[in-house]
Amino acid sequence: METTVSTKTMSAARSDGAAHASLGIAMMLFGIFLFMANDTLGKWLVSTYSVGQVLLIRSVAALVILAPFLARTGLKPLVSLERPGMQVLRVVFATVEVLAFYGAVAYLPLADTMAFWLAVPIYVAALSPLVLGEKVGARRWTAILIGFVGVIVVLRPSSATLTGPALIAVAGSLAFALMMLTARSLRGTPDLVLVFWQMIGALLAGFVLMPFGWVTPPALDIGLLAILGITAMFAHMCVTRAFKLGDAAQIAPLQYTMLLWAALFGYLVFGDVPQPTMLIGAAIIVGSGLFIFFRERQLAKKSAVASEPLPPG
Repeated sequence: METTVSTKTMSAARSDGAAHASLGIAMMLFGIFLFMANDTLGKWLVSTYSVGQVLLIRSVAALVILAPFLARTGLKPLVSLERPGMQVLRVVFATVEVLAFYGAVAYLPLADTMAFWLAVPIYVAALSPLVLGEKVGARRWTAILIGFVGVIVVLRPSSATLTGPALIAVAGSLAFALMMLTARSLRGTPDLVLVFWQMIGALLAGFVLMPFGWVTPPALDIGLLAILGITAMFAHMCVTRAFKLGDAAQIAPLQYTMLLWAALFGYLVFGDVPQPTMLIGAAIIVGSGLFIFFRERQLAKKSAVASEPLPPG
């Protein structure tokens, strides 16, 4: 009887785990879709409005959405920050990244722009020894170098293709990698606090840049600009929840579906046809990024097994 009950309990636990994993995968896919729909809308809006104007209205809308959550936590978590200098540095990197993204996507095809951002895991792996003192083995260094080859293929360096927007995209993706690295050292800070100060940084940048090229938008466009912030918030929530529901090995690789959405939306909305060099470079970047991710997972498992105490006797 006890064996039957135990078997039923284990079966129910496995069923719940599978259901959570499936929900996590679904939320990750939906979150990536929201991000790409949001970026498509942002590309369309920056063809009419300045980057500063887009950032300003987007940030205000996001902060309005955050307000009820902030009211519950109070002001103390927002001002009692661990490592204030690192917090400021993270906000600076986040602000540079969002400025660079909108600055690049205003001139580059959406899929081309996203290909540069797909290289972020490669930059993180390459910079982690310098920033965090982490060790990187020969296999991961090889993958990093191959990933950089992919970036060069996408960049297509020549007098005709090495344009300002392409270099801005590279700088933006590097800023995003640095933002992720600083976030690793701020694990004790709640996600809500990190997002709040990130939005404040974008808001301040919007205020500074707002006078340059201001165009008074009609009511419909104000709504669309606000949707940028609201959609981004929901996308962040979906992705965060996905990593809590599912295993990272299942969830993280799904981020690369953004390239498929970028190519589709770019073609349907803007008539952009991906160039073969971009597709080849993106494939190299994705392959290198996946190798780095699964290699880190493998090493983390080995480290966990090695640190387990030996049974007595």
